Amino acid sequence: MTHAGSERTLGDLIERNAWLYPDKAAIVFEERTLTFGALLTRARKLANALLARGLTRGSRIAALAQNCPEYMELFAAVELTGLTIVNLNWRLTPAELVPILQDCQPDVLFCEAQFAEKAAALKAHLGGAQQIVVIAGEHEGAMPYEGFMGSAPSDAPTLRARGDDTAYLIYTSGTTGKPKGVMLGNAAMLQAATTISLDSGARPKDRMMIVMPLFHIGARIEYLAFAAVGATIHLHRQFDTNAVIDCLARDRITVAHLAPTMVQLILDAPALEGRDLSALRLVHYASAPMNVTLLRRAIARFGNIFMQLYGMTEAVVGTILHPHQHVLDGDDSIVRRLASAGQPFSTTTIRVARPDNSDCAPEEIGEILISCAGNMKGYWNNTALQIDVLRDGFMRTGDMGFFDREGFLFIADRKKDMIVSGGENIYSREVEEALLTHPAVTEAAVIGVPDDKWGEAVKACVVLRSAASASEADLIAHVRDQIASYKKPKSIDVVDTLPRLFNGKIDKKVLREPYWASRDRRV
Repeated sequence: MTHAGSERTLGDLIERNAWLYPDKAAIVFEERTLTFGALLTRARKLANALLARGLTRGSRIAALAQNCPEYMELFAAVELTGLTIVNLNWRLTPAELVPILQDCQPDVLFCEAQFAEKAAALKAHLGGAQQIVVIAGEHEGAMPYEGFMGSAPSDAPTLRARGDDTAYLIYTSGTTGKPKGVMLGNAAMLQAATTISLDSGARPKDRMMIVMPLFHIGARIEYLAFAAVGATIHLHRQFDTNAVIDCLARDRITVAHLAPTMVQLILDAPALEGRDLSALRLVHYASAPMNVTLLRRAIARFGNIFMQLYGMTEAVVGTILHPHQHVLDGDDSIVRRLASAGQPFSTTTIRVARPDNSDCAPEEIGEILISCAGNMKGYWNNTALQIDVLRDGFMRTGDMGFFDREGFLFIADRKKDMIVSGGENIYSREVEEALLTHPAVTEAAVIGVPDDKWGEAVKACVVLRSAASASEADLIAHVRDQIASYKKPKSIDVVDTLPRLFNGKIDKKVLREPYWASRDRRV
């Protein structure tokens, strides 16, 4: 319930759902169900336990865990009170986590038992009380999660969140260097979630499946978008193809949030054969564009139920490509939009700008700038970078792209992934799309590698379909038939797998590393 004269916050959403749907399942996880009423009660107890230990507005708590209900309770506790959660990437090594903890100085580190040893190694780098709390287990020197809450009251905490509080402090993956702490505001996240909820036609009767990790903003904003209307969330610890297919069928899931690589794994799984997934009305795909070949295959199997969301940690609500805009046949100018990221959300303003900050013409490639409800407040402890990235109310994304004449945004490349060969700009996604139209190719990644004559040369790494074959010469010739000759790969490696980040994106830093390792400068 919103308090009179106050800006609505994520805490209001938690209280509203507990009031309207106290006995309804908020979260279904493995064999456990947490109702909206129980979520509020436990979040309040957790919040009061944290405040009793001296935490105040803006104090940080950190979470090192895979997806689980307790993680959701931690989110809820900070959303109610004005504390801040630092959701850590559990895949990182202690050496990678140390600079993050030194930067944000959390007062309490919550971890699952499987990460207790890692947490103990990090204890010296915690701020404040240096308290470690273990979820679903025990560890020497740490306090059990239930014991931490103990007899704390379930009354509303005395500290109440404000709209401008930093609810989430999310550190980017750091693939281009030192991880950056992105500050996301409480009310801003509620507005972003409400925007996605409206465009998705979210309904209280929806059963929404989340498999992406909660240390990523995508999973959290998807949860909020459907919790905003009191929908039930089916939470998975992590993505498992067969478990996901079983859940889609058994629990009659209506909405799912998937990365494109997950869609491909589902389509390729023998377990999909004969399963009734007719309840599924909407699939949000995000984290990376879905290549057109895969998209056509997915629509053929599941129907035209796919919706693309484009955004990032620093600017959560960018563009949306609705199911009805996924047109498979017809006029070329319309069909090509399958490869677009859609049009800006109604609450979002997007510019495509030249280096001099003037607006690009339609079809002209420039840097994508976003102004939206979900823009970050800034970077934690990094004012210089914040000033460079946030200008005139816009977030400079580092993505390169262009608008067509009706405002559909096409993502050409990350600025850092653009290849400059002989003075020509070559965008890796265009080359990848050309490769993926070859019947033998199932995955493709294009990078720039050193070339003494041209500066950089186009190199492709591809994964072939099972039992398929194609020579390097055949693949290069195929690309040359699709796009301008100067863009074709100079060399192609056939590999078994491509390295990926946690969100399904191909890790091009890992791909490039061997080729640039001996170079002082990386183009």
